Amino acid sequence: MTKVPFFKSIHVKFTLMYVLLIVIAIQIISVYFIQQLEDRFKTNFQNSIIERVELLVYNVGQELSKASDTDPAEIDDNIEALVANFPTLNNAIREVQVIDSDGEVLVTRGNIDSGGERTNDVRVKQALLGSQDSDILRDPSNGDRLFVLAMPVLVSGKDTAIGAIYVEASMEEVYEQLTEINTILVTATIIALIITALLGVFLARTITRPMSDMRNHALIMARGDFSRKVKVYGDDEIGQLASAFNDLTRKLQEANAITEGERKKLSSILSFMTDGVVATDSDGMIILMNDRAEEMLNVSRQNVLGTSILKLFRLSEQMSWSEFYSGPESILLDFSDEEETYILRSSHSFILKEDGSINGLIAVLHDITEQEQIEEERREFVVNVSHELRTPLTTLKSYIEALQAGAWEDKELAPRFLAVLGDETDRMIRLVNDLLQLSKMDKNEYDFQIEEVEFIDYFNKIIDRFEMSKQETIDFVRDLQMNAAYVQIDKDKMTQVIDNIISNALKYSPEGGSITFRCWQQGKRLRISIIDEGVGIPKANLSKIFDRFYRVDRARSRQLGGTGLGLAIAKDIIHAHGGDIWAESEWGKGATISFTLPFKKMSGADYE
Repeated sequence: MTKVPFFKSIHVKFTLMYVLLIVIAIQIISVYFIQQLEDRFKTNFQNSIIERVELLVYNVGQELSKASDTDPAEIDDNIEALVANFPTLNNAIREVQVIDSDGEVLVTRGNIDSGGERTNDVRVKQALLGSQDSDILRDPSNGDRLFVLAMPVLVSGKDTAIGAIYVEASMEEVYEQLTEINTILVTATIIALIITALLGVFLARTITRPMSDMRNHALIMARGDFSRKVKVYGDDEIGQLASAFNDLTRKLQEANAITEGERKKLSSILSFMTDGVVATDSDGMIILMNDRAEEMLNVSRQNVLGTSILKLFRLSEQMSWSEFYSGPESILLDFSDEEETYILRSSHSFILKEDGSINGLIAVLHDITEQEQIEEERREFVVNVSHELRTPLTTLKSYIEALQAGAWEDKELAPRFLAVLGDETDRMIRLVNDLLQLSKMDKNEYDFQIEEVEFIDYFNKIIDRFEMSKQETIDFVRDLQMNAAYVQIDKDKMTQVIDNIISNALKYSPEGGSITFRCWQQGKRLRISIIDEGVGIPKANLSKIFDRFYRVDRARSRQLGGTGLGLAIAKDIIHAHGGDIWAESEWGKGATISFTLPFKKMSGADYE
């Protein structure tokens, strides 16, 4: 997570907000305080001027109301003395004028000597009419603020003013005092703001430090580390939040441990499952695949994650995702090619949300190639058995019908018909016996009588038996490269194997040909080969001659009385003895049937 910019930090925001609130409060208090202070100063100043002017008005009124026999010069001198003694209020009084009822200035004190002149001031005229007037003006010469007052001189017994007093007073000292107070207030405000800011930083830190710790702890938790705890700084709401955060961490640690354990179990199960597992999201895109599924589908997990399961199953051209959802829960996937048969069964289940929509899919893959092949072999086996039984049964039925029709009375035909019936019956008995033997071997019911046999002598006796009964035009060639070799075998079952191989060699060997018998040591095994000079076996058929009922030339095999099960029985018997059997041939150049058996070679002393 990126670092929070400085001005976006909650610490800075909290401090700024705290300082801003203090500034607003101080400004409101300052404005109100200055306004009230200014009004109070101006009122006090004006009242002070008015009180002194009222006293002057009274004294001047006494002088102007003296008897007419009083010397006017004396009156003027008295008034002038009153004006001269009028207090200046720290030089605030700039001008004082005494005006008679005619508007003539009797006495003046100040910067301008206007004695003996008539005044045209509106305020003075209003005062002579009996009304008091005052105002605050600015001196046009220097811009100073002046308090101007015009007060009528009234005496008892007269309805009109006998004069007026005009006063001009400078208010600059008042405003200078206000300026000094403002300066003191601003300085105090700055000092208060500095102290407030420091306190705000401290207070913000006490609040944001636990929050910062919880943020850092959350980042650590996001990386999967649940071992740390947030420090609890107190019992307030933030402390309770830190305690709740620690409790959440503990529960997440427990939940994560449970989840991790289940994940490992699931991973282990998926890894060791013999079936493939594929999981998709709601759109059918692959999100999970186990190792077995990779092997079965011959794909890499990294290459198919995020691709459609329909494409993986080679169904994208046959159906859509919705059709796959509405289709059967189990389908066959045929991945066969020209060289190999490969069939899988997909049993899938859709995972649904609460609203019924698709949340995903789990598909389990089973390799049923062998099962399908077995089923195909079973069907083919039934067909072959039915066919093999039908041929002799048809022959039996035909000859029996002929005998029933009167052929039994013919002394020449009847014995021949009965001989055919016997041969076909023997053929069916051999077929049934072979089938019973194969059935027992399929069930591992071998019932072998194992004994130790010296194989070279045993093999020679079997060859001697066939050599005595063979056609004189076929030569037997023995190439036995060992004096003695002892093997653990069932003599009867092994005799059946060798008899079957030699019988096939005799059936397919041409007149004047030869059959070669070889036996030699090959590693820890005894290898036996029987080689004929017949027509041979096509290369494409070599791997199939040990299958049940398989014949290279079916017509000739039936003509020679074979059931097609001899080599299949031989293969099962050899495998049961721990050996192996195979065929080698080229078409037109004869065939070689070989098999191996475990053995132990005897020393010369043991042999003697």
